[in-house]
Amino acid sequence: MKPRFALARCIGAVATWGLHDILRRPAANFPGKVGLYADPQLIAHLKPRIRESSIVVVGTNGKTTVTNLLADALEAAGKTVACNRTGANLDSGVATALLHAPTADWGVFESDELWLAKILPQLQPRFVVLLNLFRDQLDRVGEIDHAQASIAGALASSPATTLIYNTDDPLCQAIAEKAANPRIPFGIEGSMGLAQNTVADSGMCQRCSSMLDYTWRQYGQLGSYRCPTCGFSRTQPIYSARDVRLSAHGTSFEFVTESGSRRVSAPFPGAYMAYNLLALHTAAAYCGVPAEAVGRATQAFHPENGRLQEYEVDGHRILLNLAKNPTGFNQNLRIIMADPGPKAVAFFINDREADGHDVSWLWDVDFQELAQATDLIAFAGGLRGNDMQVRLKYAGVASQIVESAQDFLAQAQAALPHASFYLIANYTALPSVKAQLDHLHHLPPADGITQAKHGSIANLADATSAEGVVAPHAPLSALPADKEAGGIESLKPNAAPQGNAVRKLVIAHLYPDLLNLYGDGGNVTVLSERARARGIEVEVVRTTHGQEADLQAADIVFLGGGPDREQLLASHDLMRQANDLRAYVEDDGVLLAICGGFQIIGRTWVLGEEAMPGLSLVDAETRRAPGGSHNRLVGNIVLESPLASMPVVGYENHAGRTFLDPSLSPLGHVIGHHGKGNNADDGADGVLYRNVVGTYLHGPLLSKNPQLADALLARALARRAEKEGRLAPELPPLDDSAEIAANEHARTL
Repeated sequence: MKPRFALARCIGAVATWGLHDILRRPAANFPGKVGLYADPQLIAHLKPRIRESSIVVVGTNGKTTVTNLLADALEAAGKTVACNRTGANLDSGVATALLHAPTADWGVFESDELWLAKILPQLQPRFVVLLNLFRDQLDRVGEIDHAQASIAGALASSPATTLIYNTDDPLCQAIAEKAANPRIPFGIEGSMGLAQNTVADSGMCQRCSSMLDYTWRQYGQLGSYRCPTCGFSRTQPIYSARDVRLSAHGTSFEFVTESGSRRVSAPFPGAYMAYNLLALHTAAAYCGVPAEAVGRATQAFHPENGRLQEYEVDGHRILLNLAKNPTGFNQNLRIIMADPGPKAVAFFINDREADGHDVSWLWDVDFQELAQATDLIAFAGGLRGNDMQVRLKYAGVASQIVESAQDFLAQAQAALPHASFYLIANYTALPSVKAQLDHLHHLPPADGITQAKHGSIANLADATSAEGVVAPHAPLSALPADKEAGGIESLKPNAAPQGNAVRKLVIAHLYPDLLNLYGDGGNVTVLSERARARGIEVEVVRTTHGQEADLQAADIVFLGGGPDREQLLASHDLMRQANDLRAYVEDDGVLLAICGGFQIIGRTWVLGEEAMPGLSLVDAETRRAPGGSHNRLVGNIVLESPLASMPVVGYENHAGRTFLDPSLSPLGHVIGHHGKGNNADDGADGVLYRNVVGTYLHGPLLSKNPQLADALLARALARRAEKEGRLAPELPPLDDSAEIAANEHARTL
C-alpha cells in the first residue's frame, strides 16, 4: 500500500469518527476531502473495493432521486452498494462513500456536472447516466455550454464508459454526438400534453445555432426536435416510455425495451418523475437488475432527504421538496396546482455559495400559475425572502415573510385549517426546513409517508429556527390578482388617468426567445404592472427571432442579454433594424438595455475573442477582458444614480469591459465596495443617453428599484403625450414596501 494512500485512509477514518461520535454530524464530504489532500488519487486507489462495477449519475435535476432509487434497486436484487446517498456530489463525496464501504458489489454515485471531470478519470465507471441540463447557478457554473464541455471532457477521459443519456434533451444529445463512448439513448415517445413555461433554456441547434423545430415539447427544451438547417435531431431511443400517465398521486408509463414492454408505476407526482423513472429502469436493465427488484424498490422508496418527502401532521399533508432552478421550480408548481383542495405554500430561498449568489432566476419561474388558485396562501422565507416576496407580488400572488418552517406551519394552520402544506426550498435552505419537520416525529416511515402521530405543529416551538432567514415583514394588504386585467390589486392607488391624459403604453420586448439569460423579462413585467396599477393600459409586443419590431408604435423598448450563440443570432436581427433603432433613440424613445443588450447598443461588443459590430446607438465600446472570458466581474452591485433617490441595487456577471466616450454619462457610480461596474476601473456602471438606459445590473434591475421603473414610465408617458397632444398622467405613489425591503436587504449583502 502506498504511503499517501495509507495516510489518506487513516485521516479519513479519524475524520469520520470525529464527526460521527464527537460532533454528532454527518460525515458525507469531509473525510473524503481531507483524504484527497493526502492522496489526490484516492478514488482510483479505492476503486478496487467495488467488485463488479460502478455507475455515475449526472445532470441538473433529479440526480439524488435517481441515484438513491438505483442503489435501492441493486440492493433489492441482492447486491451490496457503495453510494453517496445524501447528495454529496463532489469528488470528496464520492471518496467519502468509498472510504465508508470496505467492499461492495456496485458503486452508485451522483456527480455535480463540473466535478465529473475530476471523478471519471479515477473511477472509470461502466456507466454514466446523463439526465438533463438546465440553466443553474450562472454565477458559479456559467453558461450551459461550459457544463457541456466539462462533461464531454470527462467522458473522453474514460473511453470504455457507456453513456446512458436523455435524447429528448438537445443539450444531452450534443454531448452524446461529441463523445466517442458507447451510447444508449432513452426518451419519451409522444407528448405528455403539458402547458409550456414562459422561459425555456435552449431552443437553438447545438451544431449550427439555427432555431430548432419541435414536433412536441415536454418542458424546458425537452421534446422531439430537429434542426431544419443541418439536420441535428433527437435520436430514436433504444429504451423509451409510452402512454405516460400523470396524476397527483403518481406516475406510470409503458416501458419499452428491445425485447418487449411492461407497465411501470411509482407513487411520485410530477412530469419530471417520468424522466427519472425512465432513466432508472434503463440503467437498471443495463446493470442486470431484474424488473421485479426495480418495482419493489420503487414502491418502497420513501425519500428522507427532503426531495419529495411527505409528512402528515395534525391531519395536514405536508410535502417538502427541493427546487434550485427555473425548470425544477416550474415542475413543483405543477405538483402544487394539481392539488384540487386548499393549499398553503412557502418558498425558502437562500443565496449561499452552493445556491449561487444571483437569484435573478426566480423571474424565469411561472409563479403566475399560483394566481389561478382560489384557495391558496403563500409565504416567503430564507436569506432572500424579500426577493421572493417581490417576485410573488408581481405574479399576482400576495405573500408574507416567515422566519422559519415553524412560523409558516403555525400561520398556515390558522388561516387554512384544512389545507395541504407545501414547503419548497433551494439547496442550502432545505436542510434547516427539513430539520424542523423532522423534529415533529421519531417514528419510522410507513406506506411512503412519514407519520407524525405523536407530534403536532405546536411541538415545533423548540425546533431549531431555519438557517439564514430574514426578519418578519409587515404583511401586504394584497387581494387576489385581477386576472382579467393582468394587474396586481395590491399595487393599485386610488388615482387613475383623468380627462385628456394618456391611457395606454406599448412596450416592445425584443427577442425574449433569445435574450433572457438573467430573468430579464422581469423588467417588462415590473413596468407593465406598475403602469396598470395606475389605470394605464399596457400592450406588450414580443418580437421573436426572424421578426422585425414595430418601433413606430413603441413607447418603451426592452433589450435583454443572452448566451453567446443566442446573442449572436439576436444581433443579426437587430443589425437589420439599426437605422430604425437609431431614429427611435434620437426621437427620445425610451430604451432599457441589460447586460448583453447594453453591450450591443454600443459600437462594438465581444463574442469570445472576436469583436462584433454593435448598433452604435450610444458612443461606447466593449472590449475583451484581460485574461479572456474567465475573468468575469461577478457579484452584488450598488449605484448612486440621478434617476433615483434610493440606491440602485442589482447583480452583475459579465466578462466584457465597456468604456463610454467622455461625452456620455453613466447610469450611476458604484458605492463603496459593492460591485465593479462597466470596466472595474472608472467606478461607474451603465449609460444614460437621452432616454436610453443601459446597465450591467440585473436581478432583474427594476424589481428592487421602483423609482427607476417609474422614471422610465414617466419619460415614456411624457413622450407619448407630446406626440398625441394630450396630458402626461401623474404617477401616484404605490405600496412599494416589499420592493424597498428587498432593496435595503441587497445593500447588506
